[in-house]
Amino acid sequence: MKKILVATDASEYSRQALKSALDLARKFHSEVELLFVMYKPLMFDGSLIEEDVIAQKQTERRGELALQATLEGIDITDVTLIQKILPGKPANIILQEIEKENIDLVVMGSHGYGAIAGSILGSVSQRVLYGAKCSVLIAR
Repeated sequence: MKKILVATDASEYSRQALKSALDLARKFHSEVELLFVMYKPLMFDGSLIEEDVIAQKQTERRGELALQATLEGIDITDVTLIQKILPGKPANIILQEIEKENIDLVVMGSHGYGAIAGSILGSVSQRVLYGAKCSVLIAR
């Protein structure tokens, strides 16, 4: 197991997922990628205006804050940690990143909605669990 992907939304569940991933990374000498996906709807007119540039900067700043909040107070010594912020639909981007980076394990937090509420809300963790071509660990 060389690469572990941790998808974060800066929740306590994501922080727990990161802690679990770091424990595994230390045992297996794995690299950890901490990924925050900022939902961004597609725009089709193709024009770049000042508002788009401002929105992109705000997206990057929110992503930086989410990564910072996830990492706060967590010991990352002895682990190679890569931080990424990507725009798009979270489940889709996570699945693409698994393929692109040859991820061996995904570790995600679960908000614990349950099967019925999760299916109604379209849980990102459920979509990744069923769509990933690697192992997925859901941490609570």
